[in-house]
Amino acid sequence: MVRSFIHVEPDSHFPLQNLPYGVFRPRSGGDPRVGVAIGDQVLDLAVLDAVGYLDPAEAAGQGLFSKPSLNALMALRRPAWSELRQTIRRLLDAEEPALRDNAVLRQAAFHKQAEVELLLPVEIGDYTDFYASRDHATNVGSLFRGKEQALMPNWLHLPVGYHGRASSIVISGTDVQRPLGQMKPPDAAAPLFGPCRQLDFELEVGCLIGTGNALGAPISVDDAEEYIFGLVLVNDWSARDIQAWEYQPLGPFLGKNFATSISPWVVPFEALEPFRVAGPAQEPKPLPYLEQSGKGAFDIRLEVQLQAESMKEAECIAESNFRYLYWTMAQQIAHHTIGGCNLRPGDLLASGTVSGAEKGTRGCLLELTWRGSDPLKLAGGEERVWLEDSDRVTMTGWCQGDGYRIGFGEVTGRVRPVGQGGG
Repeated sequence: MVRSFIHVEPDSHFPLQNLPYGVFRPRSGGDPRVGVAIGDQVLDLAVLDAVGYLDPAEAAGQGLFSKPSLNALMALRRPAWSELRQTIRRLLDAEEPALRDNAVLRQAAFHKQAEVELLLPVEIGDYTDFYASRDHATNVGSLFRGKEQALMPNWLHLPVGYHGRASSIVISGTDVQRPLGQMKPPDAAAPLFGPCRQLDFELEVGCLIGTGNALGAPISVDDAEEYIFGLVLVNDWSARDIQAWEYQPLGPFLGKNFATSISPWVVPFEALEPFRVAGPAQEPKPLPYLEQSGKGAFDIRLEVQLQAESMKEAECIAESNFRYLYWTMAQQIAHHTIGGCNLRPGDLLASGTVSGAEKGTRGCLLELTWRGSDPLKLAGGEERVWLEDSDRVTMTGWCQGDGYRIGFGEVTGRVRPVGQGGG
């Protein structure tokens, strides 16, 4: 197995086989720039580019790595991304002396992850949230409409989605303020106004669009994966009581627009290729524009941890897998663009809550507590139906290889009371 000259622990999310991209700033000062995670280190690509170590990669020499976002790099096509990835991988290989034996350059190019600030990696212009898990959609439908009408008539025919709010997407570690809004309890004659009482998390994975498409030029399902730059973890926080009152007839609004958290490291789509698997069988057969040949799912293990203010450490409350999704990323992109919609570099397409068939694989409290009828019992004796102030939610995910992991790091956020703001 290929290894880096940088030490990487066996359970690290960032071995040589991964090389995720991010945007960082040294805590000692300096401008934001693009880096790659390797072990517990960050490799500064702006430094390598300045001394010509990334030549002759197409991305080299253009100042792409001295920018505060990945967008310019993402606008290039897959051959350029692959070429850059191979160049970085070669430079970090244990058998390659160019960087390994250059002590002065190593000192300038490497930073400990603990000594940098990780920033939002992408300028996200548009954000679409899908509803691609059949188990999740079935559970939610059963809770609100009964088992007989769990899935809406369109659900098995197209990837259902809605346009979210890009401006409130925040980087992991940002506190999330409990939102205000209207709610109408079942026993109330009129709606009430106040802080959300049913605050929830949603375990999701998001794909970031690299090269976009022209307005009026749909992306075929067979070509769709060529447009994916990489993947991140997503927590799409949800105010269930606000959403329940407002969503008819136009869908989510204030119940979803107050915060969406993403992880800082963008795992290259190419790094996930060894973990490609078949997804659930699709019946009825999708319409031709959604028919995908080959395996379109990926074996990404996902976990949710919850830590109350009184707890010394977080507790795992759910384990799921990205392979459970009914609608694939390629199908989501094909459907998104079939009417002529143009995707642009940096657009985020989130999966929707990733849930499996068993209780412990459900990706939100709405399902885990069955809308409050079965409270979640934590190890310290506390119970949860919905998130309380000061609760911290942490999500992580990885693909398990033979002696290595391709990981996403984590996305974490703490609930702040109304009036205390985020940050």
